[in-house]
Amino acid sequence: MTTSASLELPPFLIERAVRAALEEDLGQAGDITTDPIIPAEAHGAAEIVARQSGVVAGLDLAEASFKALDADAMFERLVADGAKVEAKTPVVRIEARTRALLSAERVALNFLGRLSGIASLTARYVAAVEGTKARIGCTRKTTPGLRAFEKYAVRAGGGVNHRFGLYDAVLVKDNHIAAAGGLAEALTRLRARAGHMVKIEVEVDNLAQLEQALDFPIDAVLLDNMDVPTLIKAVALVDGRVLTEASGGVTLETVGKIAESGIDLISVGALTHSAPCLDLGLDWR
Repeated sequence: MTTSASLELPPFLIERAVRAALEEDLGQAGDITTDPIIPAEAHGAAEIVARQSGVVAGLDLAEASFKALDADAMFERLVADGAKVEAKTPVVRIEARTRALLSAERVALNFLGRLSGIASLTARYVAAVEGTKARIGCTRKTTPGLRAFEKYAVRAGGGVNHRFGLYDAVLVKDNHIAAAGGLAEALTRLRARAGHMVKIEVEVDNLAQLEQALDFPIDAVLLDNMDVPTLIKAVALVDGRVLTEASGGVTLETVGKIAESGIDLISVGALTHSAPCLDLGLDWR
């Protein structure tokens, strides 16, 4: 897994996401179940416990959820983001005002379960390509508004991040080429505008398109929906001149064979669009 020292999120992103989630849950009336039952001065203690094995991610968001309702809450991390845990493992101990514990519980667990699920699935893909040079990467198929956190979770699971948006790297796809009137025209326009720090990747569907793309000064090729024998030929054709990325329909059953082709990167949309949440619960102490 990725070390906790390499896992950081900007605090303002955390604060904004947690505030929005709590506003969604508490609305204009607050917690109309907890507030009448629990005195304002009451304090309690609880643990967040993993109900199944997996990789933890999202502790910063969980902590911010409780502290948004009780700034003095004690949030003791028993593991770090990126750690693999077994079922029944306590992940966090919390002491806070009881109202804060009960009202922030679902928001904290939603963030933690979602991101831990992504980290856990990523770790399974990473394990499946162990022994090859291939790295597992994510895509832009993320939940709107949560991309920074979901890509963070991929890193927690041992994967790497593809571009974060349309603004930080160029990926020329088939529709760009068609709309521009050809690859040469598309790349000529790009080179006239793209900054010197911007990487350019071109998507290709077959070996003929790959040969054409390699005639231009590009940085990477995305080999889209190619079978393994074709990937092997494509990697040989590239011969280390640019980074090679395989994508399209990658599963846990197929990713190992894809990696054995010699590919540099395998991007998997399922990491973020289809990862099941890791089951965690808040247990009263």
